[in-house]
Amino acid sequence: MNKNQESTIIDSTAVQQIIRKKGLNTVMDDLIDRLEKALLDYSPEDTHIPTRSGFNYKKPFLGLVEWMPLMKKGEEVIIKVVGYHPENPDLFKIPTILSTISCYDAHTGHLNYLVDGVLLTALRTGASSAVASKLMASKNSKVLGLIGCGAQSVTQVHAISRLFGIEEIIIYDTDQNSIASLKDRLAPIDIAAGPKSASIEEILNRSDILCTATSIAPEEGPLFDTYQTKAHLHINAVGADFPGKFELPLSLLEKAYVCPDFLEQALIEGECQQMDPSKIGPTWVEVARNADLQEKYQLGLSVFDSTGWALEDQVVANLFAEYAKELGLGKAMKIESFSEDEKNPYGSLHQLIHSNQ
Repeated sequence: MNKNQESTIIDSTAVQQIIRKKGLNTVMDDLIDRLEKALLDYSPEDTHIPTRSGFNYKKPFLGLVEWMPLMKKGEEVIIKVVGYHPENPDLFKIPTILSTISCYDAHTGHLNYLVDGVLLTALRTGASSAVASKLMASKNSKVLGLIGCGAQSVTQVHAISRLFGIEEIIIYDTDQNSIASLKDRLAPIDIAAGPKSASIEEILNRSDILCTATSIAPEEGPLFDTYQTKAHLHINAVGADFPGKFELPLSLLEKAYVCPDFLEQALIEGECQQMDPSKIGPTWVEVARNADLQEKYQLGLSVFDSTGWALEDQVVANLFAEYAKELGLGKAMKIESFSEDEKNPYGSLHQLIHSNQ
């Protein structure tokens, strides 16, 4: 079979085998490094990233299915399809976020590979918060706060702990089971600090870095109204991913340096949907390239409005495609129809009929 006719399927089993063979810390460190480099190298002239689109609905259950496209001109098209359904864990015992990522050859349209996006989305979201924290949080950050202890909290802790000497993790969730189980879920991570339950007020008062990753419903935010924080608090606001859904109060945003990952999208689905665009700071790419901005942000109150950007998906998907090739993992499959006569869609059927005679 011509290799140009094969697509590699990197399923959840292959993803888990990759992580076991490479090591969880190595994977996260590689991802953080590549994501930081991708920000520095990003050029809108070479890489086209439109805002994501899709369907959101409230019946039969609150949720959405969206597609997040990216085209690196002359090379590849990446499309992540992602579903967000906050009732999934309780009703169906499956993750809130389900996803697949596909890569297509920009010359031919051929499907290069399809990879499980569930674990990859969690990994790249954690890595994004780590990179944002490196740019905007105090370099001496020791106390990590979490509001929301679901699936995203695990990779947030892992990624940030790879860059900061975290000595204390203080957590809050409306679900007591999520609080109680977080210690066990963090067990694979090489970090000395164990999570301790706290009130939102205490978390705001004591944290150097705060990650908010909740399933608060649209129109029910913010998570808190009053607050007192350290002057240098950095917040990774991860949970806003739906029109009308936000976690942070406008009064805090207006006092902070607000950095969106992808401004056009953040204005629709992120914390930035609350704000006058003129009051929103430079984007993630601009901050990554400006040492003076980084120094200023590290001394003040800063917010990373993390709505999810297709550049992150390109980085993590290509990293795992490279791992799969290196380790001989994934399944090569002929998904697309090909025949000896490229202009005859029935050609392969003709060949099959004659082979059976």
